[in-house]
Order: sequence, then C-alpha cells, then structure tokens
Amino acid sequence: MTRSVWHTASPARLEADVCIVGAGILGCSTAFWLRRVAPALRVTVLDARWPAWGASGRNAGFLLQGAVTDYVTDIELYGLDRARRLRRFTHENRDRLLDEIPGAAFRFVPSGSLTVAGDGAEEERLRRSAGRMREDGFAGSFLESDALNARIGSVGFLGGLFTETGGMLDPFELVNQLVARSGALVRRNHRAVAVHQGRVVGDGFEVRADQIVIAAGPWAPDLWPAAAAWVEPHRAQMLALKPRVPARIPAPVYSHEGYYYLRSDYDGRVLVGGARHRHRTEEAGFLEGTSVKLQADLEAYAHAHFPSLAGAEVVRRWSGIMGFSPDGLPVVGPVGDGIWMATGFTGHGMAYGFRAGQLLARGLTGAVDEAGDLFAPDRPELTAHAASA
Repeated sequence: MTRSVWHTASPARLEADVCIVGAGILGCSTAFWLRRVAPALRVTVLDARWPAWGASGRNAGFLLQGAVTDYVTDIELYGLDRARRLRRFTHENRDRLLDEIPGAAFRFVPSGSLTVAGDGAEEERLRRSAGRMREDGFAGSFLESDALNARIGSVGFLGGLFTETGGMLDPFELVNQLVARSGALVRRNHRAVAVHQGRVVGDGFEVRADQIVIAAGPWAPDLWPAAAAWVEPHRAQMLALKPRVPARIPAPVYSHEGYYYLRSDYDGRVLVGGARHRHRTEEAGFLEGTSVKLQADLEAYAHAHFPSLAGAEVVRRWSGIMGFSPDGLPVVGPVGDGIWMATGFTGHGMAYGFRAGQLLARGLTGAVDEAGDLFAPDRPELTAHAASA
C-alpha cells in the first residue's frame, strides 16, 4: 500500500526519556503508569498503525482471572507458590485497573466469567480447581452441567467453573483511555524497524531515548532477534452474530481449554472466537484475514450450544495475530542495557496487561516490584525451551 506525505514521520529525529514501541494494552499501560510514578519523564509511544490496531483491539474483551490454564494445571506446571502468585497478579490487574479508571469509561461489566469443560477430564480439573481456589482464598464455584446450561441459556455443555471476579470490557476503549490519561506523545503510523542501545530506528525517523520498551507482541523478534526464542505468532479468528431475538449470555464463556470463547456485547451481538486447535498449521504465523473452514467451525460451535443463535446473521468476521510464549507465561523485563521487553502474553493480554505495565514502569524508574521475577526473560523455563528448540 502506498503512503502519502502525511503518513511519513515528522520530525525525522525525536528525543525522549522513554520510548515505547507498540501501542497495545502493554505499551499504553506502561505509559499510563510512568505518568503515575515519574510524571516529569518524556514518554513517546510509537505504533506502526495506531493504538489498539493489533491484538489489543481484536480480542473478545474478556477480563479473566488466572493464567492460561485451570488452577490445578497451573499448580502442576508452575508449582503451588507460583500458581498462587500468578492468580493474585491477575486479580491485582483487575482491581488496580478499576481503581485507576472508572469502569464506565471502557464499558466494564462485572459479570464474572465461566470456564467450561470440553471433556470429562477437563471437567474434573475444573471441579478440583474450584476447591483449591477456595483453599487459597480465591473466589470460585463449580457448576454442574444442568445449572451451567440454565444460567447461560445453552445446551450440551459439561460442568464449569464460575469466577466471580471476572468480567467483560471494550478493549479498544480501554487502550484509548490509557493513551488519553498517559500524557505520552503518541506517534501513529511510525513503524520501528530496529532497536539499538539508546535509539529506535524507523522508516524515515529515529527516536533517541535513555530507555526503550519493546511492546510489539509477536513482532518483537523483528526488533530484538533474541525474542524469537520467547514468542511465536498465531492467528486468532472471531465473528459477530446478530440473533433475531437478543441472546441472554450474562457472562463470558471460555471453553474447551480456551480454544473456544463467546460473549454477548453491548449492541445485542454475540462474539465468538477460537477453533485454532482444529487448524493449527494454518493458524501459525502472520497470515491475516479469515478462513472459510475455521469460520464455519465457529458458527457450528455457536449453533450447537445456543439455540437462540439459530438463524443469526453474521455481521462481522475478523482476525488478529497473538504472541505465544513457550511456557504459556509472558516475558516482561530487561533484555539489554536500557532495553526492556513485554511479549508472549499467549492470548491473555487483558488479564495481565495493566498490572504488567505497572511492573515495567517501576523497573524503568529503578523501583522494585514484588512480581518482577514472575515473567523474567532469563527464567530457567524459557532458557530450557530455547536450548531445546
């Protein structure tokens, strides 16, 4: 696509104390928190397109609690102490977000959230997770199949876990609220092509900065090649259905280990996403657009479980590129002299992002964050994955 003179960078050289590459939930949360902790800093945010153009503005708008798996599996994967800390981190993410910004500003709905089993083994893990969560002080209750289906007007679902502290939001509005409240200089249509110590080089421009944050999601390796060991791209597809009669789905549904997800939105539509596991080869990489087969799977899933969606019109289809890490956890922390990384959020950027931005802002200003080791780039798990790759 061609570019007009208005799309080129001007001025050619910028100066900043902190330059953030990527205006998604991570980059904009970091800018927001920098204004809180060090308002005198000059902060510049660059984006190849504009805020929330990427995955941050293309997801379903779930504010989930916990890591990417159920709590029992988290304990098995990461150990009890780390699993507790991860879940606590996502609770802090929600609570601090609502403390700082009125929920109405980004259409937050305190609906709770439902994690629904795709098979008997997952159902048993969710049942056990509810018990372990209560033991560790986290709110959660297991719903048997009949009670769950009655609650959301569905059929055929197995049991699931209801988490009272989950919710729904408008991710595009959230990111733009962060931009507006950050006071940062946001440069749209500024694609960075290289990061060096003290400078970011782009197409026709350069930013000199004492510290740089690479918050470019799955594109991070383009700017910092070592990140290729920490993140790989995967496409996520969604669609929006407009039912003839408004569907009553009071909470977001995250089912089949997260491979399907669904919610009602503010305009009476039902948003459906997932099915990536049925098309793994095609969905790996940076391919944009949508595919006929996967979109058909999404429609089939919605129709199979929600009779109210029979005959619903598909009013929108779209996709976004997510960054997945080897161990399912984000990479957040320093990677070089004055260079910081935030990538690999594995489809859970909204669950981690605001609190992760605070973690980065504290690190950038020399403060210590108690969660700093949770997502460290040099953690042994990532080193082991990189060595075996």
